[in-house]
Parts: sequence; structure tokens; C-alpha cells
Amino acid sequence: MSEGGDVYGELKARIAEFAAIANECPDKLQEKCFELLLAHYLDRRPLTGEPAQRPGERVPTPEAETPAGEGPSLPKGQEDIARSDIHLKAMKFLERYGLTVDDVNQVFYKEGDQILPLYEDLKTTKTSECQLRIALMLAFRSALDTGEFVFNGEMVRAECQTRKCYDQPNFAAHFRRNADLFDGFNKYESSAPHVRLSENGRKALAALIKELR
Repeated sequence: MSEGGDVYGELKARIAEFAAIANECPDKLQEKCFELLLAHYLDRRPLTGEPAQRPGERVPTPEAETPAGEGPSLPKGQEDIARSDIHLKAMKFLERYGLTVDDVNQVFYKEGDQILPLYEDLKTTKTSECQLRIALMLAFRSALDTGEFVFNGEMVRAECQTRKCYDQPNFAAHFRRNADLFDGFNKYESSAPHVRLSENGRKALAALIKELR
């Protein structure tokens, strides 16, 4: 069959397809639906050239294709944390405890101006330990940006609820029983939720990063 025959045979098939689609519309919209489908088809494919895509078909774009042997790239807007993104005080903490920027990128990533966690599993099933680990990692996220190893206890509470490890009757007690991890800490009050890590707390944080990386 000639190329022209192929083209017009396809056009005939598409017209029948569009008519069937239009017939499923309310009577007063059938004609308009058919016209729109046919116009869209003809706009995307002249009567010569490459076949047009069917309604709903996706044409792969170069950006969507992954070269053979390579994994998918990071989603748009997500990137590794660079040394320049890390506050000087946080860099000194990393150096002191034998950690690197690569270690940071094993547990966090950057999206826009935000530093977000890569880890999902905190590697504990104890509610008290889960609460403390959430607090330590929130303090680290704060330090990466501001240099201050401080967490908000109410953010810890919210994440505990999300992770299904919230022990409401003992929430404040878990902090109190581990007061050595926090600087000048006597008791936790929701009205004063900001808590700073002590030197012991930073040491525990470094160990946790190594465990989660």
C-alpha cells in the first residue's frame, strides 16, 4: 500500500474512533466533542509525517528517559547538601566526631531552602528511644542551618504521633529521664518547648548519625 493509503487509512480509523468517543457524550455535546478530537488530531499530525499519538497516550521526552545502566536522577528540586550549606559550627561538630558531608547526605537531602530527612527507619521499636532519636535529629537539622543544636519539643511530639511512637502519659518523663543529653534541663514544658543538646547529647547524636547513614 502507498504511503498516502497508509495515512488515509489511519485517518479513517481515527475518525471512527473519535465518533465512538463522541457518542458517549450527551447528545448536545456529541458534535462539538467530535470536532475537538479531530481538530486536535490534525493539529498534531498533518496528513503526512509521523503518526499522531492517541488521546491519553504519553510521548516520552528526552528528559524522561534514563540512559541504559544509569539509575534515575534525583527528582527536580532535590539535591545533595554541599559543604557551603552547612553552618560552621555544624562542620566543626562533624569534624570532631569523624563525620563528613557525605555522611550528612546519607541521612538528609536539600530541597529548595529546606533540609529534609532521607531516613524512614529510626532503627528502634522502643517509644522512649524513638522520641529521643527524633529530638536528636531535629536538633541536627537546626544546627546545619543555624549552628544551634536545639529542637522544638512540640515538633518532636508531632513526629512521634506521625511515626506511631507517641507515649502521651510519659512524653515529658522520657526527656526528664535523659536529662544528661540536654543543656541545663530540669523538666519539659510545652510552653517552653526549645531544648538545647548538651555535650553528651551531641555525642549521642554523632553515634545516631553513624547508625542511620
